[in-house]
Amino acid sequence: MIKAVVTDIEGTTTPIAFVAETLFPYARQALPGFVATHHDRPDVAEQLVAARALAGDAGLSDAAVTALLIQWIDEDRKATPLKVLQGLIWVEGYEAGAFQGELYADVPPRLRAWHAEGLRLFSYSSGSVAAQRLLFGHSPAGDLTPLFEGFFDTRLGGKLESASYAALAAAIALPPGEILFLSDHEGELDAAAAIGFATGCLDRDGLGGSGRHPIHRDFRSVAAELATA
Repeated sequence: MIKAVVTDIEGTTTPIAFVAETLFPYARQALPGFVATHHDRPDVAEQLVAARALAGDAGLSDAAVTALLIQWIDEDRKATPLKVLQGLIWVEGYEAGAFQGELYADVPPRLRAWHAEGLRLFSYSSGSVAAQRLLFGHSPAGDLTPLFEGFFDTRLGGKLESASYAALAAAIALPPGEILFLSDHEGELDAAAAIGFATGCLDRDGLGGSGRHPIHRDFRSVAAELATA
């Protein structure tokens, strides 16, 4: 019996275009000023140190680190320091009303229904925990964060690594077979399935999948399958 649903975000709960065309450009434009203004703030300074360590050069200037971070944005690199800094920048954007979190229309009602049914809900994304909370907390459907028991990011491990899903299962204290992981990325689903997770492949665009995982066009389809399991 499935007792928890863990969902990816980009392409699963949220259109890829929102991340690519709204969040990333906002962070890219704001990053130089944000670092210049907040480089002494402890949470920002910690990530700048981590970025220097990841680059293998502890002596990089703030300007050089900023240039490197922008390069990582352009490369869509899943670097934890970058993801954390992006999340901090997006806090300012959400709070200023520059944008709202965008979700597929089927997602909010299904999350509410699953929560009401007693399913435990979690998200696991390459975006930072802070960014996940902002997205669900500032959605057009209201603040959805109370529906979630927890949020996970790449500090847990890479999403293509089975060990990350083992760590996730341990963190929520459930056997893998009682957890359903939803994602649009079959590599992530492969990694989760390898340690026993149930999986569902979100095929929002109707392009089809390999068949290695159950395919769903939306969360309504996922719910229908759960109801018959």
